[in-house]
Amino acid sequence: MGAAGCFGCAAIAFGTAAALVLLTVAPEPLRVIVLVAGAFFWLLSLLAASLLWFVSVQLSGREDSALLLLGAAVAVLLQELSRFACFKLLKKADEGLATLSEDGRSPISLRQMAYVSGLSFGIISGVFSIVNILADSVGPGTVGIHGDSPYYFITSAFLTMALVLLHTFWGVIFFDACERRHTGGLGLVVGSHLLTSGLTFLNPWYEASLGPIFILTLCTGLWAFSTAGGSFRNILKCLSCKQEPEGRVVLYSALQVPPEE
Repeated sequence: MGAAGCFGCAAIAFGTAAALVLLTVAPEPLRVIVLVAGAFFWLLSLLAASLLWFVSVQLSGREDSALLLLGAAVAVLLQELSRFACFKLLKKADEGLATLSEDGRSPISLRQMAYVSGLSFGIISGVFSIVNILADSVGPGTVGIHGDSPYYFITSAFLTMALVLLHTFWGVIFFDACERRHTGGLGLVVGSHLLTSGLTFLNPWYEASLGPIFILTLCTGLWAFSTAGGSFRNILKCLSCKQEPEGRVVLYSALQVPPEE
């Protein structure tokens, strides 16, 4: 039963991300490279946050709630700083690819890079947030131990799924705001990230954390969809599975008479 619960929670947490990777990232080698690069930048932010946490605990000599809140806020800011560094690197790479191409255009757009890097941020963040929980769920008799909620594992899985999607949406919005030099968009991304991290401190009162986080995920997803140029017409066109006929122009040489039909 423990193994079944572990695999079920893992499917909830990473099922959506796995589908996105297999359908939209894996077929394109450049997107796979961006996926790995984004995960690397997130790991750098984790390393910096871990070092700062270790130093702060050693200096203060205690671990209290205020220090934990401050550490979470610093970790969020470091993640967004790493996202900005990732944007700068991918922007340079996009310009280099455009220079090397024959038609002067990059084979991968900046919006695609934003989506893939945001997805990589979400996946690696979700892995580090739930891997220990999944390991504990395998063992027998762990659900509800010490009077904890029996819904701890499944709510953690849903929170991880929301975190993966949020990072994906944040990546699209953040890159667009950096490209347009829109400080308001950057501030809203950082603010919503801080809010999401702060809501997790309401656990185990899951109604107060899980509900608002999923509402925030829905709103952020609509914002990212609009930022990427999406519209209701695009959704209808996608659901109808109809392709518009491409206009074709036939050019005949002045030295060659077109064949008669």
